Amino acid sequence: MSLHPEIEPYETGMLDVGDGNHVYWETCGNPDGKPALVLHGGPGSGCTPYFRRLFDPAAYRIVLLDQRGCGRSTPHASRHDTDMSVNTTAHLITDLEQLRRHLGIDRWLVWGVSWGSVLGLRYAQTHPDAITELVLTGVATGSDAEVALLTRGLGRVFPDAFERFRSQVPAAERDGNLAAAYNRLLESPDAEVRARAARAWTDWETAMIPAPPRSVERYEDPDFRMGFARTVTHYWGNSHFLGDGSGDGVILRHAHLLKGIPGTLVQGALDFGNLLGIVWRLHHAWPGSELVIVGDTGHNAGAAAMAEALVAATDRYARRL
Repeated sequence: MSLHPEIEPYETGMLDVGDGNHVYWETCGNPDGKPALVLHGGPGSGCTPYFRRLFDPAAYRIVLLDQRGCGRSTPHASRHDTDMSVNTTAHLITDLEQLRRHLGIDRWLVWGVSWGSVLGLRYAQTHPDAITELVLTGVATGSDAEVALLTRGLGRVFPDAFERFRSQVPAAERDGNLAAAYNRLLESPDAEVRARAARAWTDWETAMIPAPPRSVERYEDPDFRMGFARTVTHYWGNSHFLGDGSGDGVILRHAHLLKGIPGTLVQGALDFGNLLGIVWRLHHAWPGSELVIVGDTGHNAGAAAMAEALVAATDRYARRL
């Protein structure tokens, strides 16, 4: 099974969501088709044309957006004067509801990757009546344990890269919350401090892929690099702004709220997030979910085998009323 054909949006817009923010959105496919919402990762990555190809354009009305502060949405997080206090999980969920109403959609399938899976899960838990199905990949739940794994635990796997990563924060903060420490650097009034921190953060992100340092093209764009690093550390350093503020298993603790929502979890067998067993625990705590494990694949929704499994899921749900 291959990707669906490349398509272009038939409508785009900038939605005023308040707080001085305008969110870019686009719709593709069949205007009368089954609505589907795409939630990109990061936080702060932005949506890409690739995501459109995971849906049958004859069957779906595909909605993509750039979440607050990234992509074509304004103001961009790369700007130091952009207010990040109004960029939280609750704000993003409110934006999704505003967009749904703006487009005249009653309910939609929600597709999410990585951070997008966190956002999609929390959105479904708080607005279950707006969701027909969930298709999630690179599954995460935004817990503090997951952040600790990605910012410190994997240092045992990539010790050289980790030492470089850790050395860039002040000595007094090297044994604490590294995401929060980096976020403080990225909020510095000194532009050089911010630039060094953004580069060090994306070098560590690249090391975990794994791939040669700085080999990811998008990280060579200084605006993307700054906005991405600032947004990720803003969320990771603040427990993803989930639930009671601890972020420690909030989504898993409330997995029962997903009962009645069909869902497919497509996970690479080599995804480092699997070390905590998160996707298996979520699957077993979520009645009606299915788990599809893709071998020889990591945290990469663009891998051919992952794409095949994701297309299979959206094609199957296209036939579900």
